[in-house]
Amino acid sequence: MNTNLKIRLATKVAQLYYEKGLLQKQIAQQLYLSQATISRLLKLARDEDIVRTHVSVPMDVFYELENSLEERFGLTEAIVAEAASGQEDDITKSLGSAAAFYLESTLSDNDIIGISSWSITLLSMVKSMQPVSGINGTKVVQILGGLGNPAAETHANHLIKKLSTLVNGEPVFLPAPGITPKKSIPEIYTEDEYVKIALDMFDKLTVAVVGIGAMQPSELLSNSGNFFQPDELESLKKTGAVGDICLHFFDESGNPIQHELQKRVIGMNLEQIKKVPRTIGVAGGKRKVDSIHAALEGGYLDVLITDPVNAEIILNK
Repeated sequence: MNTNLKIRLATKVAQLYYEKGLLQKQIAQQLYLSQATISRLLKLARDEDIVRTHVSVPMDVFYELENSLEERFGLTEAIVAEAASGQEDDITKSLGSAAAFYLESTLSDNDIIGISSWSITLLSMVKSMQPVSGINGTKVVQILGGLGNPAAETHANHLIKKLSTLVNGEPVFLPAPGITPKKSIPEIYTEDEYVKIALDMFDKLTVAVVGIGAMQPSELLSNSGNFFQPDELESLKKTGAVGDICLHFFDESGNPIQHELQKRVIGMNLEQIKKVPRTIGVAGGKRKVDSIHAALEGGYLDVLITDPVNAEIILNK
């Protein structure tokens, strides 16, 4: 076929496909050509620059911020979700919704999912999630002790039960306090057979979903009774602590804090968190800038879901 005629035909096919929205099969029938020929002509239209692909990023998609976070901290993925306002409640809802969509879209058969108990943001995530169809054999493991104030404990148990139902999975509870009482012997709890079942699952996780704590605890965590007292927090701060994952604290460079208080925590430690194939951190708000930045520096996260203000500040540190 004459080159000019081929270009003309490629242009015609491209217009029908891209502008009119016809299927390749419909174009083939209309022009009395084979579908294979239509496919070749569309390729020619792209090769000849007749068709130029342009990705238009919507206003509320923060591609550059996400890309910068991924490159700087070696993340598999960064998701920046804008909230209705800068209020902590709105940020929590926005991050919860973004995390719910991400988890729904990425879970697979036989995933063993670890999730922290005492996080308002993760509770928001579970509230926003839709049932995940088509996957089987999953387990949802509580990775921080869930016993505490009975009113708050209901939230922790609900989170595990609800998520396991949504992913058609089996819940595995950690029936121990997140922090053991002063002067108690942690082994009293960790030797319990049901606690052991959960602890043994930590090294088998394929996914972990965690909040990132600041030195000022959330209302849910404070009410749960699973947080250190003010004098204990001051002691942790003096050793350089800026934040925590599962109540295991780290300094501004992400290095684990070595402190006697950490022996009272019943939950995944930082080394175990780092070994999970995919750890998803969900946190935002200015209160958590330092702790999120430190968690990224420490290499504990593979995926970060945060807000744009936080992302900007972290990238400028």
